[in-house]
Amino acid sequence: MSTVYADPRELADAILRECGRELVVGLPLGLGKANHIANALCERAAQDDAIRLTIFTALTLEKPAPKSDLERRFIGPVIERLFGGYPDLLYAKWLRAGTLPKNIEVTEFFFLAGRWLRHGYAQQHYIAANYTHAVAGMLTRGLNVVLQLVAKRVVDGEVRYSLSCNTDTTLDLLKARAEGKIDFKLIGQVNSELPFMPGPGDLPAFEFHAILDSTETDFAPFAPPSEPVGEAKYAIGLHAASLIEDGGTLQIGIGQVGDALAQGLIVRDRHNADFRAAIDRLAPGVSGRACAPFEEGLHGLSEMFFEAFLGLIEAGIVRREVDGAALHAAFFLGPKSFYRALREMPPDRLDRIRMMPVSFTNALYGDEDRKRRGRPKARFVNNAMMVTLLGEAVSDGLSNGQVVSGVGGQYDFVAQAFALEGARSILTLEATRHNGKRLESNIRWSYDHTTIPRHLRDIVVTEYGVAELRGKSDAEVIAAMLCVADSRFQDDLMRQAKDAGKLPQAYDIPQAFRDNTPERIARALAPLRDKSLLPQFPFGTDFTGVEQRLIPALQRLKEVSASPAALLTLGWRGLSADDADDAECLARMKLDAPATLRERVYRLLLRGALRP
Repeated sequence: MSTVYADPRELADAILRECGRELVVGLPLGLGKANHIANALCERAAQDDAIRLTIFTALTLEKPAPKSDLERRFIGPVIERLFGGYPDLLYAKWLRAGTLPKNIEVTEFFFLAGRWLRHGYAQQHYIAANYTHAVAGMLTRGLNVVLQLVAKRVVDGEVRYSLSCNTDTTLDLLKARAEGKIDFKLIGQVNSELPFMPGPGDLPAFEFHAILDSTETDFAPFAPPSEPVGEAKYAIGLHAASLIEDGGTLQIGIGQVGDALAQGLIVRDRHNADFRAAIDRLAPGVSGRACAPFEEGLHGLSEMFFEAFLGLIEAGIVRREVDGAALHAAFFLGPKSFYRALREMPPDRLDRIRMMPVSFTNALYGDEDRKRRGRPKARFVNNAMMVTLLGEAVSDGLSNGQVVSGVGGQYDFVAQAFALEGARSILTLEATRHNGKRLESNIRWSYDHTTIPRHLRDIVVTEYGVAELRGKSDAEVIAAMLCVADSRFQDDLMRQAKDAGKLPQAYDIPQAFRDNTPERIARALAPLRDKSLLPQFPFGTDFTGVEQRLIPALQRLKEVSASPAALLTLGWRGLSADDADDAECLARMKLDAPATLRERVYRLLLRGALRP
């Protein structure tokens, strides 16, 4: 039986006594970190430089950090409401402050997107690895402790613990331990708000060396609120929804595109005529899309399980069962309502959701025949930052070597799409992005960093359409990519391809693809918007109604902040605004009674930005 502790410091001392002063500690990706135990070990190491503490982890979750006064006014109350009880991880705080003790080393194989750019230590200690290879990395580094947040249940007098949100690498590590490849102590921290998930992560107490179980160390798990889905993301999601085959298998990557895709599938199933009409407007003259309602339904197979998948299960679209489950996943993360829904779900419904090792979801090796049978017509949908005209995808880093996030499972799923009969890899991205004052194309001629090489190019989707790349020549691929690029950049991109001799000099982009503009997308989506089929938060949100109104206004302010002319226009609109319409928003931002010139300017600009 495992030893139960109420004090994390006592548990940390016990770990040091039994494992020695050379600790290599594995913390699960994302939600499943045992914060109090990790912090207690960090404190002990900071007090004793004879201790050598190495932390191997990924996706360290931190509370949002406002970058401006307006952001602070908006996000401050949200942070307190949603993250007030979440214990900060000491190693992350020390890294931010530049005070990490020299005897503590932190390495990650996946970053929270953009949070560690230009941070020298984090960038230097980043490990480039596919998600499926993370365990191998831990084996080579001498892992001797794994700290994991767990759910607890007593069944017929027997205490059991669930790995809950993170079966991903822990189950693979336990398998390696059972095979004698590694020896480590599994330490759990009980959390009352984690749902107890059925499946292979439901473990007896003897699998754990020790458990921290105390009301003093219980806390609300990290719960990032859903982000609003804009028109470009919805256009991408609708295009992608028309590529999903009934009776098939679905994987969705992290981000708003996942929400947009899931909502697109629901519109396709429940409002089929509206869906078909929208696809015709978004892609006129294009045939061969999968636009029918779902008769067989889909099976979910995804490293990440989030609220969009739950929405698809509740809508009856993800329902095709494999080994008794409609969804297999390796980790989850989401808003408070998502965790609550899982905690309160009836056992027979919850049993249809199986949390598995990442080696199951992301790879075919190991019981390969059974996996192949369960994954027909698979569609693996993941987001990229940029794609070149030759079909190379940039998803994790920049040309200067800086890592934005990580490879994670993207390469795993792209490779799996080529290994499975009838499967496809779908990479999604917005065609443009703002970089300060400049609008830039996310479709490039070339880029000095690659996540997915061009020999694995398959399907690329932007808001402007679908580029089918598999099996095509370089010139055909370039032509297809130009058709889904923003029209403001098409001519320059085409010129670069011709200058490189990769496109015939006589080639021209078909006229049907010369109106790739945000205005066309807005017109195409307007009928669905008018029918409330494309909500800002398709699967709910922890933001209040007032906050939901503020979010697009603040985004509008951010976009025009570098343009004095645009700011003057907003200010002029603010002068003619009706105070009564904006009273709640102004009060929420503490601008209802401005006391300084800056606050009066903020108030004026915000009132202008709140106008539709």
